Order: sequence, then C-alpha cells, then structure tokens
Amino acid sequence: MKYSEPLSRILIISGVLLVLAVPFAAQAIGAQGVIEIHARMAESGDWTPSTIRAQVGVPIHLRLTSDDVVHSFAIGQRDTPAVDVLPGQMTDVTVTFDKPGTYTYYCTRWCGPNHWRMRGTIEVTGGDSASPPPGTPPLYVTLNLDIDAAHPASVIPVGIPQAQRGAQFADLLPTTVMSLEYYRSHSPAQAFEDLRVDPSLTSLNNSDLWDLIAYLWQSNSTPEGLAEGQRLFAQNCAACHGESGRGNGVFSVDIKSLAGKTPANFSDPTTMLGAAPALLQGKILRGGMGTGMPSWGPILTDQQTWNIISYLYTFQFNENSAAAGK
Repeated sequence: MKYSEPLSRILIISGVLLVLAVPFAAQAIGAQGVIEIHARMAESGDWTPSTIRAQVGVPIHLRLTSDDVVHSFAIGQRDTPAVDVLPGQMTDVTVTFDKPGTYTYYCTRWCGPNHWRMRGTIEVTGGDSASPPPGTPPLYVTLNLDIDAAHPASVIPVGIPQAQRGAQFADLLPTTVMSLEYYRSHSPAQAFEDLRVDPSLTSLNNSDLWDLIAYLWQSNSTPEGLAEGQRLFAQNCAACHGESGRGNGVFSVDIKSLAGKTPANFSDPTTMLGAAPALLQGKILRGGMGTGMPSWGPILTDQQTWNIISYLYTFQFNENSAAAGK
C-alpha cells in the first residue's frame, strides 16, 4: 500500500490536466470532430471555448447549447443567419470559411446588461498565404474626427423636417452637396449652414430648407438599406438605446449603473443633427470609451454600418417617401 499515495497524486494531477486541456483541445478539433460550445451569460462565463481554430475550405461542426437562458449564435461579417441556443438542448451548425482571418462570433439575444460581452473568435488559417493588401482607413479616421468630443448642432429645426415636402425643392440643390462624400462628411446642421447662404436657395424659409435637408439625407439611402438598418438596430442596439431611439432601452438603467452614463438619445436633435455620418461611423466601429458602448467593427460589414447610420437619422427626419438612392 506504500504506493497508494503517489498513485493517488498522479491520478489527481492527470485529472486536473485533462480538465484544463479540454478547452484547448476543442480549439483545434475543426473538421476532425464536433466542437461543443456552451453559452452562459457574460457574468457567468461567456462562451466556452472562447477561441476556435479552423482551416480555409474545411468545414467545422459546432454543437451549441446554453447553460442558463436562451442565447443565439451568429458570426460577424457573414450572411449566415443567427441560430437560437437553447438551455438543455443541442443545436448543430456547420460553417466553412473561404478566406483566412479572425472572425467574431456573438450572441444576438438580449440575455442581460452585459449581453454585448458575449463574443468569441474563430481563427481561420490556410488558403492564400499572401498578406492581404492594406485596407482603406475608415472615413472618421481620414477626416481626423474626435469621436469622443461633443458635436452639438449650432442650429436645429422647429418641428420634424419632412423629406417628402423637401423633394419639391430638389432641383434647387447645388451639385456641391449632392455627392455621397459630402453627405458622409457633413452633419445636417453643417448642411443647413452651407445651404442657408447659397444664392439659389434664398427664396426658401428655414422650415423649407430643413425639409430639403431631410430629402438630401434620404436620397443617400435606399428603402432596402433602411430596412436592414432598422433590423440591425432592433437586433443589436434597441436593448440599450430603446426601440424609439430615446436612450431608454430595457438595459439603459443597468448601463447607467455600470458606466455612469445613459445610452445616447437619437431623438435629441441637438446631438443627432450635429453628428455627421462619419462621426456615427466612428462611434459604431470603435465604440464609446467609458460609455458601455461596445465596438461593432468586427461584427458589421461596411454597408451594414452605413445602413444603421441611415436608419438613425429617421429619428430626426420624416422619410415617408421612397428614397431616391444613389
């Protein structure tokens, strides 16, 4: 029996090492087996494992389950629809990547105030080993915008501007403001100041001019883009900012408790009409420092980001008529 104590120690150490090795083994299984992923609220552990490794062109088979409440599983910057992850049930998903990179997977269910922290990564290697060409910096970086500073509108309308009414003045718009570049780099308040001094628009009163700006903003979106922006806002933003954009979502009180600030109120004209689309792009891509606003850069495509931004302006402008599009 003199060997019983060393043997017991060996068994205990082996058991501990086995437990520690399971998450790392899951990272490398890939198509050689099924990777079982457990979802928990962020406060209780998040995704396990939080990192998965895969090869380009090789399917990975995931088996998803929740250890607490209903979650969902989605992969950023992909068209794959989200799937529900239910407590006590297994959901099987097979995913194949056609190019290398680091992909973020996340929960799209409002599972708690730290819901946005439920993120993991899929590291995909192989395929074309050549380094990808450097991407173009986001517009807010190119414009050197300080996205943490306040940008209040210097002038705001009386009432809600109507794009449909503004359409009757569309022929008066100077070509300098008709480009996509102008729209993305200027706030509505800046556009008002530019157009107010334009000789071709002196016949318009301030209300007419704001209607024209509402039309200009609408013309840089499409009905399909606005619909996607609304869907993405409801899925990812409304829990904090509220379905009406007033900063009163179901988690707004929790966010204020955690970060000391309430979520942004998109119905406030001083804030929204002073914000250029490029400024909002920066807020979305990078997140708000110290505000509880997460970074959505790894999750949203470039077009999805602009579509959400277009939708945010509908909290300021009445855009009943069909967008002209560009």
